[in-house]
This record gives sequence, C-alpha cells and structure tokens, in this order.
Amino acid sequence: MLEIISGTAVKKLDTDFIAEKGITSHRLMENAAQAFCDWFESNYHRNDKVGIFCGPGNNGGDGLAIGRLLWRKGYDVIVFLLGEEGKVSADCRLNRELLPDKLPAISMSADDIAHMEFDLDVVIDAILGVGVNRPLGGDFLGMITKLNALTHVSRVAVDIPTGVPSDECLEGDAFKADITVSFQYPKFSLMFPEHAGYVGILHVVSIGIGNKFMRQFSQNKFYLQLKDVVSRHLNFSRFAHKGDFGRVLLVGGSYGSIGAIRMCAEASLRTGSGLAACLVPTCGVQVLQVGLPEVQVISSNSDRSLSLAYPKEGLDRYDAAGIGPGMGTTADAKEFLLDFIKTFKGPKVLDADAINILAQDKEMQEYLGEEDVLTPHVKEFERLVGGCQNHKQRLAKAREYSRQYGCVLVLKGAHTCISFPDGTQYFNSSGNKHMATGGAGDVLTGMITSFLGQGYGVKNAVLCGVYQHGLAGEIASEDKRRGTIASDIIKAIPKSYLALDVD
Repeated sequence: MLEIISGTAVKKLDTDFIAEKGITSHRLMENAAQAFCDWFESNYHRNDKVGIFCGPGNNGGDGLAIGRLLWRKGYDVIVFLLGEEGKVSADCRLNRELLPDKLPAISMSADDIAHMEFDLDVVIDAILGVGVNRPLGGDFLGMITKLNALTHVSRVAVDIPTGVPSDECLEGDAFKADITVSFQYPKFSLMFPEHAGYVGILHVVSIGIGNKFMRQFSQNKFYLQLKDVVSRHLNFSRFAHKGDFGRVLLVGGSYGSIGAIRMCAEASLRTGSGLAACLVPTCGVQVLQVGLPEVQVISSNSDRSLSLAYPKEGLDRYDAAGIGPGMGTTADAKEFLLDFIKTFKGPKVLDADAINILAQDKEMQEYLGEEDVLTPHVKEFERLVGGCQNHKQRLAKAREYSRQYGCVLVLKGAHTCISFPDGTQYFNSSGNKHMATGGAGDVLTGMITSFLGQGYGVKNAVLCGVYQHGLAGEIASEDKRRGTIASDIIKAIPKSYLALDVD
C-alpha cells in the first residue's frame, strides 16, 4: 500500500534511494519522465499540440525530460523555459542541454508572458514542484494566470500543480490542472477538497521507489487502491449457506424518510449479506415488505419514529448493525439510540442522524468502542468536533477523535479518509463527483455493515466497503454521469465484484 509522506522528506527519500541503487539523480528523473510518458501515450494523440512549461528546479527538469521523450515518440512538442539562468538546478540544466536541436524551446521573459499567445491542445505544467512554501509571485504567477485563462486546452500537472504546497493549504493562486500525474505517492495536500479545482483527476505512477524507502518517512497515512482491497476479501466455499454470509440489522427510518433505510438494506444485500432485517417504525413496515421483499421487517411499535418500545429479544442473533439513516433526531430517537448502543453488543455502523444525535450528547459518545464505525460527511463531522479552518485541521481532528473514543471514523468526501484508533489514516482513491447525490451515504452504511456481518473484521470491512462503494459509483456513472442516483450505485455493486475479480 502506498505511503503518503511529507513533501519535505522528498529530497532525503530520493537521496537514500539513489545511494542504495547506485544510480544518479538524473537517472531517477529519467524514470519519472518515462513513467509520465507511458501514462501520457495512453491518453493523448500524437497530433495534439503539446506545450510543456518548465521552471528552473527539478520539476522543470522532469518537464524537459518529458518533452525530449515525447518528441522522440513523434509528438508535436514545444518547450517553454522559465526562471533565471543562474538559478537552474543541476539536473534541470543537464536536461536543457540534452534537448534535441530540432525540438523548439523558448525562453520566456516577463514581456513574453504578457504578450505571447499560445496555440496548444495540451498544456503540461512542470514549473514548480513540492518545494513551494509561499504564494506565487512575479513571472511564475504571471505565467500561471495566463495558462489558467486558456480555453479549449487540456491541462496536466507534473507531480503537483505549480503553486500548491505539498503539505499545507494553498495561499494565493495555482495552476488549475484537469489531471495531476503524481510520482510514486500522492502528496498530502492533493487529498484536500480546497485543492480539488487545482488537482483535477489524480493519477499516481510508479518511478521504482519501493515501500522499503517510503516507510522510513512514514506518517501512518496510506493511499488505498484496488490492489490493496482484493486480498482483504474473504473467500467462501461452495458449501456456504446464508448464515455464513452474515445476519445484519439495519435500523432507522421515520415518517417520510423510510427510503434511506430501504437503500441501506438493499445495499447490504447486494454486498452479500445472507440475511438482512430492518428495524423501523410502523409507518415503514408496508413500504419495506412491498418494496424490498428480501428483507425481514421488525416494527418498533411506534407509528412515526423509532422508540424504546422496540423488541429487544433476539438482537444477539445479528452479527452486525447499521443505524441512523432517516431515523430523525426527535426525543424518542435520542432515547432509542442510547438504549440501542447499550444493548447491541456486536459491531455497528453509525451514520446520518445517529451521528447528529451523538453530536448533541457528548456523554453518549463514551459508549463508543473499537467495533463501532462512524461515517459522517463534513458537516456532520463538524457537529461532532466543532468548526475547522481547513481540511488539514479536519483530518487532524478526525485522527484525534478516533484515538480518543477508540472507534473508526470514516470522513466522507473525495478521497474519503478512514481514521483508526492506532492513529493510521487511509485515503480512498475510488469514486467520483457523480456520487454527490442524496442516499449515497446510506448505501455506504449498508455495504460496511454487510462486510462486518460477513466476518471481515472491522479494518477490512471498512477498507473494502469504502473502496468498493467508490468503485460501484464509478461503474454506475459511466453511462449516467450527473444523472447518477444512489439506487444506481446499489445496482452497480455486483459489477464492482466483477471489476475486483472477487467471487
């Protein structure tokens, strides 16, 4: 699994790798350029006009090597050089010298930046890299402003968009990439929603640095990818019966909000639960028995919301529970939640209104434990912990909350962050913007609950649930785009197993 390390450690990481392998820093730069070009070839045509904007540091050196390699592969390439000649790094200078004579290379002055017009199909940003530690200014800001104003071009950032710091939140402006191709590991700041408009779609390409070198700089932050999930899935024999696939209880719903718990239950079944039961107020019984006949339905003996009158006998027959979707935050719901948390002893997922109730009652949070999973979106999370100035602070608070209460916290969003009580955090790579639709969170609750019920253990259940939820969303939106709804994600869950090649 890929480590996410500090941008300040990059120089030491590169130095250690170079020394161990007995190669030069220029050779490592060539590896990075080749990895970028391999990706580029599979995404862009040779008749595209490609402009590569190169700064004076090693990020510019990467860009120059990329330009040389793409030109040799037959791409229509032009290189633009920025920065003072006396401040060019050694490897960047070498790559300037290695540019073929016939490859157009233009040195850009401030006046050139202000007046030059660019006729390009693809803009590759290799101006400044992970060393940025202050807002852009001068010629660099002028060039970025010019590039951001171009229309009808595809923008690709090399490693990190110029101007975006690797570990902090952006101040000022930065290159607005459609795609960022990051080398070896994603930089921490690329996980921040504040930077979404600058990062675009993130791709991570290997340049040959193994985990052995990454671990010495570990911050216990990891990037969750498809290959990390497949091995975490359980295998079941042909003799397995529905009991082996787990019995789960989905709890929630209130008058006018039964759909949430219905979607949660259907997602659980599609994820593989052997048996799913729903505990709902009486207003939801008929809805579920007609709309989702595969689930058992238990009434809490209250017409409009969950109440303390729910049947408690037999709760121990369920392997896991998911609670919260659509349940409301009435006084009855609050009493119910506290009683359920105390009564149900198995692993459980708390979502939506269950989290909103917890936020109102700090004492109730003391009942959380290592088998409990909270799945808040950003607003729900800030109700729990208070306001946050930025996402970096939010992630720090998520880690601290998980440690304090000994539970797992899934902070939902692009690159959903999963915090474990031991301080580790995992950032998800699957999913897309088309999943930003009502009910998608209820689907996630059902999926994680299902994996808990199947006996995955808390860590594997959460990692598999979060990744596969995003994967199902990608599959569902392939032919629907912004028309994707939560029910489409549920329908795509079986296809996600096919994509993972998990039986």
